[in-house]
Amino acid sequence: MKFTYYGQSCFLIEADGKKFLFDPFIKPNPLAKDIDTTKIEADYILVSHGHGDHVADLAELAKQTGAEVIAMVEVAKWIKEQGVEKVTDINFGVQQLSFGKLRTVWAVHSSSNPDGSYGGNPAGFVMELAGKQVYIAGDTALTVEMKLLAELYNLDYAILPIGGHYTMDVTDAVIAAKYVECKHVIGVHYDTFPPISIDKDDAVAKFKRENRTLLLPAIGETISL
Repeated sequence: MKFTYYGQSCFLIEADGKKFLFDPFIKPNPLAKDIDTTKIEADYILVSHGHGDHVADLAELAKQTGAEVIAMVEVAKWIKEQGVEKVTDINFGVQQLSFGKLRTVWAVHSSSNPDGSYGGNPAGFVMELAGKQVYIAGDTALTVEMKLLAELYNLDYAILPIGGHYTMDVTDAVIAAKYVECKHVIGVHYDTFPPISIDKDDAVAKFKRENRTLLLPAIGETISL
């Protein structure tokens, strides 16, 4: 399984012969200026919620790649209105999709679509890919709901926001990792804007003190999981 980071909360997971793109926000992100979006391929695009820093490139990349967009009902309705045809709407719970099973889970945040329309509830996901279980938290504050995942899964990786201000900060993300009982965390949603800037060395050290690993791949970097 491979993980490629495109900045903010946008990344690509390659597993089981499929490519899963998450929360496409690349072109408006100055930190991702060296990413050539025309070369991005995807079979599926999963969207956690409707904020601009998660859907800015969604319509363009969905049309370019021909990927199936998977999103909460209200975001799915909005993206269909942008001319995207391959859309699957979901809500909280377990979905049996063409690639396998997806669990859509609670996230404590807000959501609206770029045109100001109601974006429904924000969400996170749990996926089982290439024999590994991965929690993609989406934009969320710390919540005790996360403890349920430790009862349902033996998570190999948790992809957590760590920038603070709008989501969990590093300290809360460490607690979240304990709640879901996951040793390996990939940090996202940081450094893009001044309010979510972090000290990366300090962040890694905080996780290490709790016997956990924080991975912070550079924008454009691909790592093996």
